[in-house]
Amino acid sequence: MAVQTATAESLVEEVFLFGRVLRGALGSDQTDLPPALIGVLHVLAHSAPCRQNELALSLCVSQSALSRQVAELVDAGLVERHPDPEDRRASLVQVSDAGRRLLIENTGRIVARLRERFGEWNQDEAEDALIALKHLKETFSTIPVRTPAAGAITQNEGGVA
Repeated sequence: MAVQTATAESLVEEVFLFGRVLRGALGSDQTDLPPALIGVLHVLAHSAPCRQNELALSLCVSQSALSRQVAELVDAGLVERHPDPEDRRASLVQVSDAGRRLLIENTGRIVARLRERFGEWNQDEAEDALIALKHLKETFSTIPVRTPAAGAITQNEGGVA
């Protein structure tokens, strides 16, 4: 059975509000880095050294925006660039040791704050929430196959090759 429109609308509103509330609940991460750069570090720390275009796809950001972010992280000593051994014109990026230390410290502070917030939860409730969040993430990470709207002319119709 398909999700009803009212339920989908409520999900959209709750996901949006949850993002805002979560940012507020996490508070300051006590680093000089903006949250976007911390996010880049987190994703990069969980991947092998990769090209920036691959990282941009993972983060769902433009290559130009990511290029600026990576440059800031390199300048701060938190990310390293190395020539790609398969194509010397390209480079691979990876989190530096300093970046890993910053992430470990930052994650420890966030986990401590979240555990306080989850004080009334039991393990089963936390695991159920984790499963639901992973399912939402996977749902939104999957690129839907779009079908033409009713009556729309596709490229192959009307003699266009």
